[in-house]
Amino acid sequence: MKITPSSTGKDIESLALSIHQLVNELPLTMRSRNFKGIRLEEGLVVEYDYTGPILEKVLQKGEKYSEIPETGPYKGVPVMVVPIIEDNEVIAAIGVVDITKGIYSDIMEITKRPPSRETTILKEGDR
Repeated sequence: MKITPSSTGKDIESLALSIHQLVNELPLTMRSRNFKGIRLEEGLVVEYDYTGPILEKVLQKGEKYSEIPETGPYKGVPVMVVPIIEDNEVIAAIGVVDITKGIYSDIMEITKRPPSRETTILKEGDR
């Protein structure tokens, strides 16, 4: 699978579904830079032509955002969105909707482990 700035919701479906399962089926959204993308809930594709305000913001700024949207289907619910960057270019964005009202985010923060020696070596070495 190759993700490009012009990937469609159908093009990114298998990757989005895999990540959706990985995060215990929390709602997940993903889109490329040039095309609206996919919205998943409870193991199912809800929409193939989706975008949201935080996805748009991440595509423009190229940075991770954790915030609460004021519009859209996830209005009032915390979301975490990250860019997908290739060759210093933002080509897509993917986000998780924290329907646990922040508990998921808190658990992720609380359970962070200090970096292992192997992680430190990888960060210092060639990537």
